[in-house]
Amino acid sequence: MAGSTLSQLARNLRNNATPQEKKLWFRFLRNFPLPIHRQFVIENTIVDFYCHQAKLVIEIDGSQHLKPKQTELDAKRRERLHELGIDVLRFTNSDIDLYFELTCVLIIEKVEERIGKPVVWL
Repeated sequence: MAGSTLSQLARNLRNNATPQEKKLWFRFLRNFPLPIHRQFVIENTIVDFYCHQAKLVIEIDGSQHLKPKQTELDAKRRERLHELGIDVLRFTNSDIDLYFELTCVLIIEKVEERIGKPVVWL
């Protein structure tokens, strides 16, 4: 897919985020101490959230990610991101709905692990 087409698709995804993506963005990631990008293009794919400083992708998966074909595609994408030095954290919609605070803690811990120092909130 051409870069401009992917950028347009990413913009559309940002404007039509799932309730769980909106919750994580507006209640937590938008004010995160390090810049986080929503629906960010990396090579030929769009990730839900990306922190460049931590080289960390955060994905929120709906039920479609449980289907065998999608699971296989997700694994290939994760493998390619790892080749680029990017780690991937995956959460389900249910994780966001039921365990929001824990999800936020896990994100902080992973970012701190990746950058090698504590995240400082101002």
